[in-house]
Amino acid sequence: MARLNRRGFVGTAAALSVPTLITSAIRAQDGKPAPSARLRLGFIGTGKMNGGHLGYFLGQPDVLVVAVCDVDTRRRDDAKNRVDRKYAEEVKSGKAKGCAAYVDFRELIARPDIDAVVIATPDHWHTIPAIEALKAGKDVYCEKPLTLTLREAKLLIDATRKYDRVFQVGSQQRSSAEFRVACELVRNGRIGKLQTVYANVGGPSVPCDLAEEPMEAGLDWERWVGPAPMRPYNSVLSPRGVHNHYPNWRSYREYSGGGMTDFGAHHFDIAQWGLGMDMSGPVEIIPPTDPKVGRGAKFVYASGAPLIHAPEYAPGKKFNGVAFIGSEGTVLVDRGFLASTPDGIIKTPESELKLKLYKSVGHQRDWLDCVKSRKRPICDVEIGARSVAVCHLGNIAYWTGETVRWNPQTWSFVDPSPAVAKWYDRERRGEWQLPQI
Repeated sequence: MARLNRRGFVGTAAALSVPTLITSAIRAQDGKPAPSARLRLGFIGTGKMNGGHLGYFLGQPDVLVVAVCDVDTRRRDDAKNRVDRKYAEEVKSGKAKGCAAYVDFRELIARPDIDAVVIATPDHWHTIPAIEALKAGKDVYCEKPLTLTLREAKLLIDATRKYDRVFQVGSQQRSSAEFRVACELVRNGRIGKLQTVYANVGGPSVPCDLAEEPMEAGLDWERWVGPAPMRPYNSVLSPRGVHNHYPNWRSYREYSGGGMTDFGAHHFDIAQWGLGMDMSGPVEIIPPTDPKVGRGAKFVYASGAPLIHAPEYAPGKKFNGVAFIGSEGTVLVDRGFLASTPDGIIKTPESELKLKLYKSVGHQRDWLDCVKSRKRPICDVEIGARSVAVCHLGNIAYWTGETVRWNPQTWSFVDPSPAVAKWYDRERRGEWQLPQI
């Protein structure tokens, strides 16, 4: 089995304006992007993930970060201070203003000088600010998994198209060369007829049962909970201040979909890419005999090859990534890893691959370039929505223990039981309802 390592493969509006326009001076008078202009960004959520994004975007000469938003005072202030330190000389010379800091994302979105927003909140807080930003004529980079529910995913597609925005979903594996090459090999028939795809990701989320903990001042817990059911504070959900780990709200059903949506939004996304199902999805999701094991679901596609949620792609052969099994060979891919059987498959010259997939220069950079060109990015909203739909459908099969039938064209269940139908969307608390698009 041939292998290549990471070094060889990882590549690196005004609120009321006409939505197809960009609000700042990034366009020249002829309507084309002005190469020297700077996109003005606002950040919603300033935890670990957006801390990394903030570092990247602060390093881009065509970007100016002008605002940050978080419900935790210390995280919010830390992000603001990072921005102010970066632009200190520009502020001193009058070329820039200091970074604004907000606790309410709606105030940030209402600013007419902000062109685009970067959203990296817990999953239950993705859709509402994303739709409001789209309605305000702003482009969006939103972290994966894109949504908490199937309905939210469809609404984000519809809103992005209605307001003609550029929307990048943070499933960044699409911008890594090893995943693109793996999918090109599969799509070009180098492993023969595709028979089965295996993806090893975590299991479904569970109801939150965390005990109440005392909370320090400085966190707006009401806003953190937002549309989810109100519950007492626990630091597992929102660790106080600046921290260097990914909080485990992702394990709980009220806020996320567990490992199924967390890494599923990466590996199921690559499976969809390799299957050629970016604009479609599975039609039937069959849970294992014992759904409580949280592994073994089978996703059936009308096109043929099924996707299996499993830690092994063959008896005794565990693998953490995505395995494409064909009639004439196998391709395995994970972060920094690409291998094939027979060995020669991954050595196929690029010139022999007739079908070429989108080649990204880097996930964040791809988004910035597309904001200027107005092209759809490598993980456009519909790609991210359909990938997260795979995750949600798998969770529903595990939660209910029932076979779930799905129509990816109409974005609806087929003859669902009441137990299945209830998971199409969720109830939302108080004022935090889905905006009209």
